[in-house]
Amino acid sequence: MIPRARGLRPAIAVAFAMTVAVAACEKPQFEPPDRAARIAAADEIFSMALFDSIAWPSDSIRALEGNVVYSTYCRNCHGALGRGETDYDARRGLEVPSLVAPAWQYAEARDSVLHRVFVGHVQGMPTWGVAGISPREMDAVTHYLMDVLRPEVAAMPAGDGG
Repeated sequence: MIPRARGLRPAIAVAFAMTVAVAACEKPQFEPPDRAARIAAADEIFSMALFDSIAWPSDSIRALEGNVVYSTYCRNCHGALGRGETDYDARRGLEVPSLVAPAWQYAEARDSVLHRVFVGHVQGMPTWGVAGISPREMDAVTHYLMDVLRPEVAAMPAGDGG
């Protein structure tokens, strides 16, 4: 019997070690915050001071950078011309506003555009200020939207473009 008992100890030790190893490999349950909580957190850290020290060599470079940012992050939802109503939106059931409509609520408020880009919106706009767009990129895309895209689309004949 004694030899058997000695044989059980290593088996018990191995079973215990395997149980500990399996438990250590299990991923902890992580629940990301819901959209409203992410937006509230982004709103708490938003400050216009983030944009105070941004300088550009020229407005054309700022617009070029803004176009790149828009194409990368905004175009899927808002469309090439900022009008919204893309196939991407339709497949996801999103109602994305036109950024170029004369009655767009942020049409004259650059600070509000920066805030919305940073904080996002509960109906689907990502919290870009937390999700990886830098303040410089936000400044550039806001300039592109307000000073290039909106005037270009407004100057197009009705029914032209996308």
